[in-house]
Amino acid sequence: MIKRIIHNAGIAALIWAAFIFVLCATPGRYIPSPSWLEILSFDKFVHASVFFVLCGLGIVSVASRNGFLFIAGVFFSCVLYGAALEWMQAHWFSERSADVLDIAANTVGCLMALLFTGRLRRLQSQYV
Repeated sequence: MIKRIIHNAGIAALIWAAFIFVLCATPGRYIPSPSWLEILSFDKFVHASVFFVLCGLGIVSVASRNGFLFIAGVFFSCVLYGAALEWMQAHWFSERSADVLDIAANTVGCLMALLFTGRLRRLQSQYV
């Protein structure tokens, strides 16, 4: 099962990226609006989480190439994708607005995925 997930991680990353796009393109009136205190922490957690998954899947999909440039390319692509989505929220998507802190949360999620997958690779090489 794990081999199947790893083998299809690139496809899963693309599907996940499309899912993120749909979430970000959803008009604001369809998104629940709890109090501002809850939004601040929960919204950033969601941003970091979805980009953690996206970047993690992307890194796993290129990890077999064992090259720093491939992994760095995935990382920066995910960060730029998050920034581009925020820009689209400001200019194209209805009832949405951009937030620099969302870009920061996306980047934190990508950094966590980079650290997590790096740690997994070191553990894997240690026991294999």
